[in-house]
Amino acid sequence: MPQPRKHLVCLSDTPFYHCISRCVRRAYLCGKDKLTGRSYEHRRKWVENRLLLLGQVFAVDICAYAVMHNHTHVVLHINEKQASSWTDEEVLVRWHRLHKGMICCQKYLNNKERNSLSDAELDTVSRMAKVYRKRLCDVSWFMRLLNEFIARKANQEDDCTGRFWEGRFKSQALLDEAALFACMAYVDLNPVRAGIASSPASADFTSLKKRILLSRQGKPLKPLMPFSQSNLNRQENTLNITFSDYIELIKSTLEAKRRSGNNGFSELHSQLSGFDVNVESWQCMSFEIEKRFGAKVSVEIANRRLTVV
Repeated sequence: MPQPRKHLVCLSDTPFYHCISRCVRRAYLCGKDKLTGRSYEHRRKWVENRLLLLGQVFAVDICAYAVMHNHTHVVLHINEKQASSWTDEEVLVRWHRLHKGMICCQKYLNNKERNSLSDAELDTVSRMAKVYRKRLCDVSWFMRLLNEFIARKANQEDDCTGRFWEGRFKSQALLDEAALFACMAYVDLNPVRAGIASSPASADFTSLKKRILLSRQGKPLKPLMPFSQSNLNRQENTLNITFSDYIELIKSTLEAKRRSGNNGFSELHSQLSGFDVNVESWQCMSFEIEKRFGAKVSVEIANRRLTVV
């Protein structure tokens, strides 16, 4: 029986989560319907645009994502500290980018009408800001507002009703840095493994390609979580590796797998030394994270998986 989401997401354990959503339709999320010949590739842009918008509104950093033909992957960092720093007004402004909200909240954001609010209405505004603040750093609300939007838009385009997604999204807690970067590698390598891209950097609608494009254009990475600028000084709310090192890690992982199978991972020893993970556990997490793991992923769990015959 599936566990309640509140038992799967615990920010005291980790703020990093891998979320997967799959669709149920024959035409898939964005693929080509083999019976009718109709292409749904344009929907991949829908997902990417919505995902990046939510990352700008929520106290959530997007570490990695990949929009595939029949499913999506996202690796999220929940920034509870950021949500706590927002004023009530900023919380309401953010929430109203996605929803109309209550009338009293709309009036509160209007400088001309704010003074006309009664004490009871102001109390309601304060209580709703507290509710919205909690939602804006919640994995379930993030995924809900992503998947509901795409489902409604797809149903409207298809002129039909009914379920678009297979069910609620699957989430995996990433309990250590090795699990985080292995999962990001798994996501960024997904199009290559599926045979729809020749290299990670050429894979459309992935975080890796988006990062490369933004870097070339000199644009800010938000809402993508930034990598560290150096290996010596780590800043708060950054990924603890440089972008160039991450790309090399991705390339080496893929090349080792292609060139000589499992034995090729021996060449990754130097790159993995900082994560306190052996090559076998890295392989297990970076290529089989969905197959071999449940709701939690860590080096310790990977090591246990490898000992099971």
